[in-house]
Amino acid sequence: MVFGWGESEQSYNDVQNDNVNEGSFGHEALAGAASFGAFKIFEDRQRAEGKPVSHQFAKELLVGIAGAEVDKLAETKGMDFIDREKAKRHAQSNVESMYDEHYVQGQGADQYDP
Repeated sequence: MVFGWGESEQSYNDVQNDNVNEGSFGHEALAGAASFGAFKIFEDRQRAEGKPVSHQFAKELLVGIAGAEVDKLAETKGMDFIDREKAKRHAQSNVESMYDEHYVQGQGADQYDP
């Protein structure tokens, strides 16, 4: 299951506000939180630099950032290796879908331009 913007943002906010019980926070919710967190990091960085990048490069950056966010969140939530790897796969798929939905289809841009 791929989370959309709303679900990912809600998971992100839940994690940031510590509104989750470690036992009930599944890998899908963690993936959504990591995906949204990756977008925040990516967009802040790109706006600061002001450089346009290709969609492919932007997605590669986002996948890497999402993986790092999963590692960070999984550690704080006490997830085991298998759940962390599932969350990484979900986050990678989720972040690519979110990017396509927002920038490629939503804005029709030929590249990401902050």
